[in-house]
Amino acid sequence: MANTHTSKIDFTIELDENKVPEKINWSAADGGVKNAEAKSIMLSVWDPQAKEALRIDLWTKDMPVEEMKVFFYQTLVAMADTFHRATNDDKMAATMRDFTDYFAEKLAIK
Repeated sequence: MANTHTSKIDFTIELDENKVPEKINWSAADGGVKNAEAKSIMLSVWDPQAKEALRIDLWTKDMPVEEMKVFFYQTLVAMADTFHRATNDDKMAATMRDFTDYFAEKLAIK
């Protein structure tokens, strides 16, 4: 039997009276992260039974719009890279990267 290891990532979300995030902190012991501040989270998980992606998208009310635009851009770039590693589909990964360049150009962030 192979040795296994369990890793845990925790998010703590502080909400206002209307359940709008005011503060986000996260910890990942294996990554050396302990109670680090974050302003936004985009988390997707695959439900194999329903065959659909489930998502959690949160951001604090003081997340600046300009930073949110950069966050989206960087997330799209990372998704293109992950897609390429996961599928080895060079053509579609290149298409995704073309879109990220277009996205950044239109937002004037690159």
